[in-house]
Formats: sequence, C-alpha cells, structure tokens
Amino acid sequence: MKTKNKPKNKIPLFKVHMAPTAKEKVGEILDSGYIGQGDKVEEFEGDLKNYFNNDYTLTTNSGTSALHLALHLLKKPDENQKNFQGVAFWDEKWPGLQPGDEVLATPFTCTASNWPILANGLKIKWVDINPKTLNMDLDDLARKISPTTKAIMLVHWGGYPNDLRKIKNIQEKARNIIGFKPAIIEDGAHSFGSEFEGRKIGNHGNFTMFSLQAIKHITSIDGGILISPHKKLHDRGKLIRWYGIDREGDRKDFRCEADVLEWGYKFHMNDVCAAVGIENLKSADSIIEKHRSNAAYYDKNLAKVNGVTLLERNPSCNSSFWIYSMLVDDRNSFYKYMDECNIAVSQVHERNDKHSCVKEFATQLPNLDKTIKKVVNIPVGWWVTNEDREYIVDCIKKWK
Repeated sequence: MKTKNKPKNKIPLFKVHMAPTAKEKVGEILDSGYIGQGDKVEEFEGDLKNYFNNDYTLTTNSGTSALHLALHLLKKPDENQKNFQGVAFWDEKWPGLQPGDEVLATPFTCTASNWPILANGLKIKWVDINPKTLNMDLDDLARKISPTTKAIMLVHWGGYPNDLRKIKNIQEKARNIIGFKPAIIEDGAHSFGSEFEGRKIGNHGNFTMFSLQAIKHITSIDGGILISPHKKLHDRGKLIRWYGIDREGDRKDFRCEADVLEWGYKFHMNDVCAAVGIENLKSADSIIEKHRSNAAYYDKNLAKVNGVTLLERNPSCNSSFWIYSMLVDDRNSFYKYMDECNIAVSQVHERNDKHSCVKEFATQLPNLDKTIKKVVNIPVGWWVTNEDREYIVDCIKKWK
C-alpha cells in the first residue's frame, strides 16, 4: 500500500529519552573519582520521594532487583533477624514467606516480573487475564487464593492500573478465610506516573516497583525503584540492597563494616545512573502528558474501526500509557500491513507460563489463550508527533 504521508523512517515503538544535560552531569561524576553509590544516589532518591510524595522510596540497580528485594523483605526472619529492628510484618498474623510458598501472578508480562519469585524459592500459581484490560482477572484471582497463598504479584499492563480497591477487598476476604492478608506487590514497570483514584501508583499501601530501564518513561540507563508500605521495611531494604551493611553507622575504619545482622545483595544504584535519572526525571510530567495525549487521540479515532477492539477505560484509572495496546482480528495480516506502512508494532511481552522452566505450574488460562493472539501495541510515546499519530490512525482505518 502507498500512502502519500508515509514516513521515510519507520515510526518506532520505543525510543530512549535522554535529557540534553545528562551527558555533562555524567561527565562530572566520571571526573570526580567516585562513581559508586554516593551523594547523587541520595539526591535522586530525594527527588523521587518528592515526585511520589512518599518517603519510603528506594533506588536499586534494576526493577528486577527491586522485586527480588521486596520478596526477600517478606520472608520469615531467622532468630538473628528477629532481634533486628528493621524486621516488619505485613499484618499482625503475617507468617512470613518460606520456601515453597505460593505467589499468585500473571503470566502476561516480562519474565522479569516472575523470575524473582523463582529466585526466592517460591512457587507460582498463574492467574488468568481480563481481556478488557490485559491486567489480572480479579474474579480468577479471588478464586485461586488458598491457605498456601502468601503473596500476589500484580502488573499494571501498559500503565493501566489494576482495580486496587477491589484487590484490597479480596485481600481482606482472604484474611477471613486463611487467617492473614496475602502481601501485595505491584509491578509498576509500565506505570511510572499512573494514578488510581487520584493518587500515584506507589501510594496504596503495597510494595511497588518501578523500572528505570532504557526504554521506560524515565531512564537512569538502568535502574529500579522500590516503594515500601512502611518505614521498617524501607529501612531494612536500604541495608539489604548493599550486602546488609549499614553504610551510615559506626565503622572500624572507612572500609571495614560493623556487624552485619542480615546478609543482603548487591542491588544498589550507582552515581552515574543516578545522575542520568536526576536529569531525566525533570521531564517526567511532560513525557507522560504526551503519552496520554497520543493515547486519547487513538481512543477517539480508533473506537469504531472494523477489526480493532480497544481496551477498557475507567475514570478511576489514569494510565501513563507506556504502551498502547489493542486487540486486532487476523494479527499476522495486521503485522504485515503495518510493516508496509513503516510503523513498528509488537505484542511486546510473551506469556511466561509457556516457558520450559515453569512447566510444573501449567494451568488452564482460557482468557489468555483467546486474547494473546490478538494483542498489538502501536507507537504512543513522546516521540510520536501529531503528524505521526494521524498517519498511524489513517493506516489502521485503511487496513480492512
């Protein structure tokens, strides 16, 4: 097909946003002689705390590390850790995660969401998706809670928030049945800046992870964020991300740490990544505004296109639209056609439950089976100009 406005270069599905000032700031760090976790990480965390309006905000070296850390913080403590003031429980009857415990999770996400579950010695129970949102089917979630369920791993697909109010109700009902509330971990890799009921994701009383990987709304080259539900978990996580060492406490000398009460990981961010993050965060609102503007244009102009089904929109869910997902009939035909139009499209993530390493957790997921073959994502980001989005809509309307 020939279109008079066809772009010379393919309109990309993803693009790295880098602040013009980032290069200079990174140079200053490289010239300083100190590139590890230092003052810039602390400054970046301060900026993030202001952005989320949440003091329990911590950086890590990746979103995956943040999820791993959250699960570790929920483990049943040993006798040494019980004496450590940083140990905190989800509620007064929270028994703590133990090897072999069950985490309810969605298979329609990046593998980075679910592999930390396995890395912590836990088992996955898959929850089906809601075809209208591509998030968890909350009715299926409620059905699958059992006495062995200790945690729920949510993913806000594309930036569109799960119904956190309904999930809280499910959590409370679970306590009446199994004696405690399963912990909730929100994977917000897609949802930086998204809001549920007027509050940013990360402020609804759960562990919440955000990704600062290269192609996310905001990047720090690579990195992650973990928001904890209260101070003790935050303080403990701050130690565990650096081997369990208290970097602010008394030391034998400037190199030798004091007693380590709980071993930890090398999950911390460095000053180089933090310097990039500081500069890029300044553009967060304008970037997200452009994503939302493009998404609103698609919502309006693709609503009645033959062969295309748009996803649900709820006034309480204000997505930041990292990606714009829709369902199409005959996806192979659509892929080929959009390639001819010079527009990049993709499913973005493969379903995790079909990988060989998790075959023991296989179960029937009828909604996902029917829906995944139709999922397509089209360019929606800050780089998509008004002319680009008009061209994209024009092409999709002419597809059938």
